[in-house]
Amino acid sequence: MKSHTPYMTIVCLLICVFSWGSVFPIAKRVLEEMSGESLVFWRFTIAAVTLALYIAFTRQAWPKLSLAQYIVIALVGVIGVGGLNLALFNGLQHTSAANGALIMALSPLVTSIVNGLLQREWLSRQQVFSLVGGLAGVLLVITNGSVQQLLNFSFNQGDVMIAAGMLAWSGYTICSQRVGHWLSVLPFTLLSMIAASVSMSVVGLGRGEFHPWQELMGLSTTALSSVLYIGLFATVLGYLFWINGVKALGPAKASIFFNLVPVFAALTALAMGQAVTEIQLVGMLIVILALMLPMLVNLRAARGLVVKRC
Repeated sequence: MKSHTPYMTIVCLLICVFSWGSVFPIAKRVLEEMSGESLVFWRFTIAAVTLALYIAFTRQAWPKLSLAQYIVIALVGVIGVGGLNLALFNGLQHTSAANGALIMALSPLVTSIVNGLLQREWLSRQQVFSLVGGLAGVLLVITNGSVQQLLNFSFNQGDVMIAAGMLAWSGYTICSQRVGHWLSVLPFTLLSMIAASVSMSVVGLGRGEFHPWQELMGLSTTALSSVLYIGLFATVLGYLFWINGVKALGPAKASIFFNLVPVFAALTALAMGQAVTEIQLVGMLIVILALMLPMLVNLRAARGLVVKRC
């Protein structure tokens, strides 16, 4: 894929987080007809097949990789992609959705801290405020403004699983930038999807009662369309745009956009006929303003520099 301008990168990241946010209410309906393991399997199988066909159709040369490099990519895909989805699926069986969303909302902050430690770089005051403000908006949305709900937050088996998934995603975000130095976006994304699909198949078969083909054939037209949407739009485009965004902006800045996932989830739910409260609207506004802060500060600084030169 060609490199994007900064503004185009931001647009692609917004499309990415919108697609990921919309998955939650859409997948909720699909899960009425299909198991979570089968949905995860088909999500990445459809994505992997699509990317493989695209690479073959455009006759892109496949990079020459060593066995060690293939192993690294496989581990990143299994842990970062498959591990995240597997942890979420199992974790939500033992904890509430509010707890799960709260833990996943910590991903941008954890990614920024870990990346800063690895790079020996500290976040600017604007970035720190943006992260804290975005997290505050997310907390407001998922707790519905209830301080008591936040104070009663406790860790159980499900919380630990989702925390592990959150850490896996943060690791994937950071590793994608490192791998991007010696492997382009399309092959890396394809291999990550294949690794996630294979790992989910192994886990599903190990548990028994894993029948993805039978479940797919039994879906209604609406559910089947939703599975294709999740596999193509939310996964293929979503992951490609995310990896490009990480490569262009770095893990810390790109992860700030992750705070918009629950916002877009709420907007999609509203479009599907589900109610959105005033608290959720206020939380969305906080997240958007927090996200825009670094850009507004940079724009103001640039204008001030132009004025001084004039």
